[in-house]
Parts: sequence; structure tokens; C-alpha cells
Amino acid sequence: MAQDNLLKTLSISAAGMKAQGTRLRIISQNIANANSLGTQPGEDPYRRQTVTFKNMLDDSIGLETVRIDRIREDQSKFGMVFDPAHPSADENGYIRTPNVNTLIEMMDMKEAQRSYEANLNVIKNSKQMLMKTIDILAAR
Repeated sequence: MAQDNLLKTLSISAAGMKAQGTRLRIISQNIANANSLGTQPGEDPYRRQTVTFKNMLDDSIGLETVRIDRIREDQSKFGMVFDPAHPSADENGYIRTPNVNTLIEMMDMKEAQRSYEANLNVIKNSKQMLMKTIDILAAR
């Protein structure tokens, strides 16, 4: 019975690591494209992506685990910079810049990293407990 709970714990933590890994990938895309501008007048620059999570029943363990709900575009406004020489400048000389704030992305990245590491530590501790259980059972 105790082994079942530890195995369920491993599954829950693995799902958390997978979700946070996806979140880290999206954050890195946002940072990489923070300066990606349009190339023609009226063309939108890169639009920030966001990740939302949801709990889902994992039938194999009978418990809810975290999953990615959606990855969608952040609909906040683009920035505006005056640069009449740029190919994507409008008739007034302004270009739209991505709605990516690298400071926010770095904070989100730190949060995702901490969550990933916490789940990894749960897996490490669960593995140690399983190994101790096996040692006790083998000694009988």
C-alpha cells in the first residue's frame, strides 16, 4: 500500500515537471522573440505566448494531475516606437514592438524553475523512500 502511494506521488510530480517544462519552453520563446518586429507596414510583431494549467484526472493512478490547458497569445497592446526608416513603419513613422516584457518573462521563468525543482525533489525523495522499503523487505 505504501509503495502504491509513493508511485502515485512519482506520477503526480512527473506531470508537474512536464507542465513546467512546457512553460519554460514558452517563456524562452518569448524572450528569444522580444525584439522580433514586422517586416512590412501594418505587419504585427511577435505576440507573447501564455500558458494556462488545469487539473485532469489520470485514470492510471485515480488522481488529478496538472496538465497544460492552453497555450495562447497574450492580447495586450503592442508597444510603439518612432522609427520612420524601419520597413514596418506606418504612415506616421511608428513601428509596433512585441508585447514581451523580458523582466516579467524572467520572473515567470524563475517561478517555473522553482516549481520544476520542487517536483524533482519530490521524485528524488520518493525514490529514496522506495529504495529503503525495498531494502527492508529484502532483509526479511
